[in-house]
Amino acid sequence: METWMPPESGPFVGRAGEVEELASRLGERRLVTLVGAGGIGKSRLASRVAGACGPDAFAGVHWAPLWSLANASLLTSLVADACGLSDHSSGEPVDTLADWIGTRRVLLVLDSCEHLVAACAALVTTLLARCPRLVVLATSREPLGTEAEFLFPLGPLPVDSDAMELFADRADAAGVRWTRPEDFVAAAEVCRWLEGVPLALVLAAAQLRERPLSAVARLLRGRLSLAEGPGSPVRPSRHHALRTTIGWSHELCEPRERLLWARLSVFRSAPTVDDVVRVCRGGPLAGAALEQALEGLVRKSVVTLSGDRLRLFDSVREYGALWLAELGETRTTADRHARRFHELALAAEDSWWGPGQASACARLADCYGDLCAALEHLLATDPPTAAEPAGALGFFWACSGRLHEAAHYVEECARVVSGPEAVVGKLAWVLGVVRCLRGEYGAAARLASRADECAVRARDATLLADASCLRGLVMLLSGDSPDALAVADRALAEPGAAAPSVARCRLVRVFALTASGLLEEARAEAEALRLDSVSAGEHWTRSCTEYQLALIALREGRPADAAGHARAVLRDKNLLGDVFGLGLGLDLLAVALAALTRGEEAASAYGTGQVFWQTVGHPQRGTPELRPLRRSAELAARQQIGDGAYDTAYRLATLTDPFAALETILTE
Repeated sequence: METWMPPESGPFVGRAGEVEELASRLGERRLVTLVGAGGIGKSRLASRVAGACGPDAFAGVHWAPLWSLANASLLTSLVADACGLSDHSSGEPVDTLADWIGTRRVLLVLDSCEHLVAACAALVTTLLARCPRLVVLATSREPLGTEAEFLFPLGPLPVDSDAMELFADRADAAGVRWTRPEDFVAAAEVCRWLEGVPLALVLAAAQLRERPLSAVARLLRGRLSLAEGPGSPVRPSRHHALRTTIGWSHELCEPRERLLWARLSVFRSAPTVDDVVRVCRGGPLAGAALEQALEGLVRKSVVTLSGDRLRLFDSVREYGALWLAELGETRTTADRHARRFHELALAAEDSWWGPGQASACARLADCYGDLCAALEHLLATDPPTAAEPAGALGFFWACSGRLHEAAHYVEECARVVSGPEAVVGKLAWVLGVVRCLRGEYGAAARLASRADECAVRARDATLLADASCLRGLVMLLSGDSPDALAVADRALAEPGAAAPSVARCRLVRVFALTASGLLEEARAEAEALRLDSVSAGEHWTRSCTEYQLALIALREGRPADAAGHARAVLRDKNLLGDVFGLGLGLDLLAVALAALTRGEEAASAYGTGQVFWQTVGHPQRGTPELRPLRRSAELAARQQIGDGAYDTAYRLATLTDPFAALETILTE
């Protein structure tokens, strides 16, 4: 069963009835929307119920956190990513996503839909119509408004039981335990005044680190009375209770803590402490002052710190954004944020040919929301500057399967940026790589020509090599290996290109030699390039050389060596998150296993590979020379163990978590 849920922060308190009822509704209805005010606990309840769903209920459970999206342009891509779909197809993303879900019984959780209600409603309507067994659980402050929607209103915790338990638990975390009767009375009053709103209780409990419970109760009552106006009973609305508590927490912060709170609102993912320092420092937040302010916000539960990463509650972030606007710092903070992630994108690109490649891939994945926010800000305020990080990120995103995201931002930049030539050419190259990986070879060839023209005018040797690499790759995938070899040779004869671009051209040459049947020369060049990759400490080029060495070994009748190379492909591709590469590696391994008369293992490898290929949706599974090997190996495996045993092993593998199966394969 495929499932991923966000980790819970602290114990789950109460909601036993809601958990049971919501689980029951998910068994009866296809769209259930948890509706409630901010801070009421919608996400936690959804996570608890979805995480408890077993394989008997759903074949897969997927969590899509929508709070990081500033607009709806990449909604479908984010949901597809949450479903494990690494779409390499050329069709519309929603069509590919619907085909991927198909007839499987899947639970899709769309968390925090309120700022994208219309787009979410349209996407859900389409998916429910196309996927007959799909069930959607949405969380939102307002309904999606579709005909199929079942609304599940979520209220606060009961003030005399669960709210008290949560408040006591958070007080205990703050180092406070109640022993006197008057403390219990004060705690009960706080829970009643805050209407049992979980986030309000968490923020109030955090104040107990700095002042006694009686003072917290007194101050809070005064705040709520003031908010309600003279003569009003202290019974604010739930939204008012939360807003008042957040505002009160804000007032109780030191001035520097309030400033940091406001600046933190610019982040769209969980930033590292270093990200926070780079974006938020300046003015009163210099040196140790920023560190002290951050420690204060953590103590007050305004932000949570897990390892090196920070997270703000949505309502807390919204309040911070309002305060940032009041301070007149919205644009300057967004500029610093964009500059930080611009620098990070360029640093990742610089680390491509080296030991930092894999960690750069992981880092870019972790801060994906902030990278998108930075690109969108730059596109709106400084399009020429946006082209630089878009070009740097495009190749990373293409290699990790984020083809729609890469295409979206590169196309936006190409539409508004007219120069310089090197920048325009790089955008054309990256977009060409995306088109090629999606099987759009004609478009990719035209973009390669565009990049080549720009490289010539700019006298840019690196861009010229990359344009040649792209043209050669298109030729290879179209079955034209002689011309691909000639293109690679011409590119390698030109001096001055950067090491990664030279390595990519050398790869095209190795692929072309193999496809042309010049196996001895191909093997020698592949081994030399692999050694250079190992010396550099990088993995992507190395994995491609291992792919070629596996193909060569198979064609030379050395299946045991081919299996070793195929496993090396899988290790590197898994490290880089390259699902397309995992499919290739498993196909190669299956061919080698069949040649070793290990038919059942070959069937399992093919079945696991099929799961990855389904997540890619690519029309051509690898280079042309792999296709006949794949067909003959399947026939051989069937002859070895019989059609029935083959089909059973294959189907069992397709029903197994592919990454768990991959781990088993790599430990053999």
